[in-house]
Amino acid sequence: MKTTSSLEIRLTEIGRVHSPFEQATGTPIQPYRAANAPGYVILRPEFVDGLEDLDGFDRVWLIYWFHRAGAAKMSVIPYRDTVAHGLFATRVPARPNTIGMSCVRLLNIEGNILRLAEVDILDDTPLLDIKPYVPQYDNYPVQRCGWIDTVPDKPIVADDRFERKESAILG
Repeated sequence: MKTTSSLEIRLTEIGRVHSPFEQATGTPIQPYRAANAPGYVILRPEFVDGLEDLDGFDRVWLIYWFHRAGAAKMSVIPYRDTVAHGLFATRVPARPNTIGMSCVRLLNIEGNILRLAEVDILDDTPLLDIKPYVPQYDNYPVQRCGWIDTVPDKPIVADDRFERKESAILG
């Protein structure tokens, strides 16, 4: 098997996501559970031309940085379960590369501001990319969903178990 060396990757923040959620506790764990939770993106001016034609889409993928996530652990107890699973079999925010994604409703675009609904993202989250949601490409029928098939699908919100603690933020 070929061994690869570690690669330094540079990302550019293209804007910020804003929402009513200032801490992990109480934040919906997925957009479909966020009901009509409002939010908006303020895009940096140099990226506004890239919004052309995006207003024709009902939904967009927001790719962002979990800037308040704690350290990654390879075994975690996700919000919807009471037993540990491998990190990569979950959507837990505390990951080796704290990249998140949410498929939110795009309500409208006003200059460099995207108005959104069904937002499950913490306020002031750095935005890395925006991609249109395209059902022909993004909606795959599946037969199995691992451990998620065995747990109840009840409304759940986040708690602080994966959030970086204040001492880690300040220090």
